[in-house]
Amino acid sequence: MARFELKLPKMGESVAEATITNWLKEVGDKIEADEAVLEIATDKVDSEVPSEVSGILVEQLFGKDDLVQVGQTIAIIETEGGELVPVVKEAATPEAVAEVTKTVDAAKESVATPTNFSDSEKFLSPLVKNISKEEGVSVAELDTISGTGKEGRVTKNDILEHVKNRTSQPVAVTAPVAEVQKTVSAPVAQKAAPVSVSGGDEIVEMDRMRKLIAGYMVASVQTSAHVQSFIEVDVTNIVKWREKNKVAFEKREGEKLTYTPIFMEAVAKAIKDYPGMNISVEGDFIIKKKNINLGMAASLPNGNLIVPVIKNADQLNLVGMAKAVNDLGGRAKAGKLKPDDTQGGTYTVTNVGTFGSVFGTPILNQPQVGILALGAIRKMPAVIETPEGDFIGIRQKMFLSHSYDHRVVDGALGGSFVKRVAEYLEAFDVNRDL
Repeated sequence: MARFELKLPKMGESVAEATITNWLKEVGDKIEADEAVLEIATDKVDSEVPSEVSGILVEQLFGKDDLVQVGQTIAIIETEGGELVPVVKEAATPEAVAEVTKTVDAAKESVATPTNFSDSEKFLSPLVKNISKEEGVSVAELDTISGTGKEGRVTKNDILEHVKNRTSQPVAVTAPVAEVQKTVSAPVAQKAAPVSVSGGDEIVEMDRMRKLIAGYMVASVQTSAHVQSFIEVDVTNIVKWREKNKVAFEKREGEKLTYTPIFMEAVAKAIKDYPGMNISVEGDFIIKKKNINLGMAASLPNGNLIVPVIKNADQLNLVGMAKAVNDLGGRAKAGKLKPDDTQGGTYTVTNVGTFGSVFGTPILNQPQVGILALGAIRKMPAVIETPEGDFIGIRQKMFLSHSYDHRVVDGALGGSFVKRVAEYLEAFDVNRDL
């Protein structure tokens, strides 16, 4: 018999950790190679961790809701034959446990656990939370800081100044101490759930994804100065071309031809014309992005939304764009997106017209500075200009709603960009080849 270490796999360049949400296999269960052992969640995507070998699960090194770093061993699988990585663990003696408990108690007296930032009554930006976590600043300490931001919010400079001026550093709790602390600590008090006054209301706690989305939306509004520009677009040529080619396209490519890849193609072209929309903001610095990576809002099986990313969208032809859109959209609906699928976006497009909305005012996907909402396509009476004069005719029209960060994007750029997208759409060649 040999023992195999199941490690948390690499999930993308910018993904360093994940939370265990559910164990699919229990200790003693038989596992086949490539069979899922547990479910994990990053800040955006839920996924499964499969086993690389067949065997028996003999140990779970982490529990549900534990945060695990990429590369850490999360379980031990016992296999037959072949030498695999052995795992040696020292048993904790009563004296060792007592010593560690004393250390934990001392740590508790000097600093509160800094990771549960939801307990703070202040709004804390993701940047402030990250700095606090790295510097060991507790929630209690954060609540004592007088913020200089809007409505007394703690800014990056506030937390850095606090760290600089602290007279005593918190006691670091090592991994073994933290492990024992789980056993000896009293349970953390939870905030009381609301109570239905009438008794007839159903009270349901938000799921993990909805809590994250709520946090992102509030943080985005409080970070950026949102402003919108709207423009009406005649997409009659696009509607006619799609109707003429969608059957042949599906037969040839095995892919459905929707309007989304056509719109994405126009957005990618407009970004090349106006690279000032392909930036992000970090403090007082503007980061000009080299690649054009378009995010597209998509639905998850539980009804929540996610934004998978089409990498290097400007380098794709219409067929390639259609395949990318269908692949990401399909995997989003099936809950099969990988963490790396949602990373690296530089601009986002959301199709509010899918739900019948004429236009919308979307919230920025931080740290991006622009997001475009596609309204529903409708038949509308319109003035048609011809060499013989003006006529009234029926045209297919839609609204484009452009939200942008007024800290770095002025109306001239924001308005010119969405106008350029409209120009590309209206100039679509009805005789274009597939």
